[in-house]
Amino acid sequence: MTTKTIDSPGNSPGSSSGPDLSIGGFLRRPEAGALLGLLFVLGFFIIFGSANFLKPAGAASWLNVAANLGIVAIPVGLLMIAGELDISIGAMIPAGSMTVAILSGHFGLPIFVGMIGAILVGVAVGFVNGLVVVRTAVPSLIVTLGMLFAIQGLMLGLSVLLTGTTSVALSAAPWAKFLFGQFLFNSFQVLILWWLAITAIFVFFVHYSPYGNWIFAMGGDKTSARNAGIPTDRLTILLFVLSATAASFVGMCQAILFNSAQVSGGMIFIFNTIISVVVGGVLLTGGFGSVIGIFFGTLTFAIVNQGIYFTSFDRNWASLIIGVMLLAAVLMNNTFRKMALSYSPKKK
Repeated sequence: MTTKTIDSPGNSPGSSSGPDLSIGGFLRRPEAGALLGLLFVLGFFIIFGSANFLKPAGAASWLNVAANLGIVAIPVGLLMIAGELDISIGAMIPAGSMTVAILSGHFGLPIFVGMIGAILVGVAVGFVNGLVVVRTAVPSLIVTLGMLFAIQGLMLGLSVLLTGTTSVALSAAPWAKFLFGQFLFNSFQVLILWWLAITAIFVFFVHYSPYGNWIFAMGGDKTSARNAGIPTDRLTILLFVLSATAASFVGMCQAILFNSAQVSGGMIFIFNTIISVVVGGVLLTGGFGSVIGIFFGTLTFAIVNQGIYFTSFDRNWASLIIGVMLLAAVLMNNTFRKMALSYSPKKK
């Protein structure tokens, strides 16, 4: 796969030079550090974990976490590459769950009506986020922080007003359970397949279409990108829509899977998503990263998050390990990037 970044335009698709197979070429790729980090933590838990770590039930524990997190992490990562940030996802996951549960569980509407409602809520919130950011120039952190609390309050108020409770039961139709809320082989959430499919779509969108270059250019210098004819405002709004919709979709799937929805929950996704994206090689300053790197970063985080339960270590150390992993990943990715930029292959 060819990865485009504003730092190495020679790597863009269609380049006659072909993929760079040198050491510098590998280190230059944003997913290099994420891949090495994934191999390290996988080896660590294979050695120190029990034999159950790689058995189907054990693998399902971290793959399920990775799938739920990964679907949200990819669009959030693209926003970060473009120089923006969306933390309203912490409210959009329960919003998606409650929307489908209230419409189809409480009011008894067909499940597809509730699902469409959940998706439309994500589209609407993402559109408002993006529109406010591009029209007011207020930092996206502030805009989405305000939206986070606004959506939390709105869902709480509407839930109590419409249903009299903050927890709503849902019984989805068989076809909806089959597509969005079943366990494959009694352990693996079907959402894993959605995660893989969405990752493949975004790989093509970002790394094999012109839109990917636009995202990287925006992260490098949005003013220059706009002057070059890139529709920065429309693309920014689109990325916010994708982010909010992805979070709402995950919430919808969780409600269908567990047959219920609650107003609370979802806040942990904010920090876990950012950790996964950063571990995946995306720079907080924007302009550098890859979808495959985010995929690896999400998988790495999920393994560390769940892997400690397969070891004899004290569970109270889990948060410390995750924190150290984040710092190590940031240092590793920055080091690899500096090595790549200073690497000069020998001339033949």
